[in-house]
Amino acid sequence: MTQGGTGERMEFATGSGITWSAKAVDLDSGHVLFEQGEHLALDTASIGKVFLLHTVLELEQRGELRLDEPVTRRPSEWMDNSGLWYLLQADTLSIYDLCALIGAVSDNAATNTMCRRVGLDAVHASTAALGYTDSSLDDIVRWPIPTGFPPNLSTGTARELTDFVARVAKNEVLTEAGCDTLRRWLGAGMDCSMVASAWGLDPLAHYFYDRDIWMWNKTGTTSRVRGDVGVAMSPQRRVAYSVLANWERGSDHRDEALATMREAGDVIRDHLLHG
Repeated sequence: MTQGGTGERMEFATGSGITWSAKAVDLDSGHVLFEQGEHLALDTASIGKVFLLHTVLELEQRGELRLDEPVTRRPSEWMDNSGLWYLLQADTLSIYDLCALIGAVSDNAATNTMCRRVGLDAVHASTAALGYTDSSLDDIVRWPIPTGFPPNLSTGTARELTDFVARVAKNEVLTEAGCDTLRRWLGAGMDCSMVASAWGLDPLAHYFYDRDIWMWNKTGTTSRVRGDVGVAMSPQRRVAYSVLANWERGSDHRDEALATMREAGDVIRDHLLHG
């Protein structure tokens, strides 16, 4: 830790085998809590699903789909591991429910079905219209990944992803109702293992003040990726953050990455509660 601005400013270790792209900023004062490698485009695993959710709400806002529209999954869209739908008997769910599954448990099958319903081209166009050039949902979920397809599900920079969640918090990317719905889907997220681990929140219910912190986020994980982006609030302050970690395939820096991400959460928590 080194001094920066009005308080402690975190530095992420370099030369440890982990590449970092990280940024945290107070939404109202503009004070930067930490910033390192914020322009680096890294593999963000499932984090790019936020752009799919945004596109769904944008299309709903334009009257091109309804959130209560039923959608039936196809066998080719089945994908286990991350998610819950693959364990459910129902083959047909509403768009709203599919998006809730994506927000809550990063549901891979729901992601594939919704990508088919709205089209990846629409997601790419919507993301580009937001002004982002280095952050995107690159493909549907495939495993194993066939030759010729994007190597990552999504990519992103801390600068752009922090900007996105900040704009969602400020109701700038959709109508107020649309941003509220997006925050609610992400507020159901059950992964508090990374930055949010510092706050000791209930992982199943934190879309309200718990220990004076209210949080919504989206995470991404693979064997060589950890990423956490979101907004954390106290009654006095709001912080938008992105902390992304990549390391080389075949090495294992998971424990080190998680420990550092928790330290980033400590910095955010101290700012939220003490200024």
